Amino acid sequence: MCYGPEFVAHAVREWLGRLGVTTLYIEPGSPWENGYIESFNARLRDELLNGEIFYSLEEVRCVTGWWRDHYNRLRPHSSLGYRPPAPETIKMPAWPLGSATLRLPPRLASEMRIS
Repeated sequence: MCYGPEFVAHAVREWLGRLGVTTLYIEPGSPWENGYIESFNARLRDELLNGEIFYSLEEVRCVTGWWRDHYNRLRPHSSLGYRPPAPETIKMPAWPLGSATLRLPPRLASEMRIS
């Protein structure tokens, strides 16, 4: 018995038919029927896939994981008022904690909330 995607889809359609559920299909060449996923696919292609050459499945997992986090936590989305969908809840310090901050006078450092 073969369990390829076309056979699984056929079995799912039969099962849904027995339940009295009908399925709706997007016509080929009609991306406007599902604009949200088409928009996401365009972003994924433009922002990630067109600029990468993957040499292993592990590399695909790492890079797409990074992009997914960036897309969901940092990247502004126009539909959300240019805010990310799931922003980080931990606030970063207002001033970088590098070597330049170590030379600040203690009073100034405390005013900037740096200890």
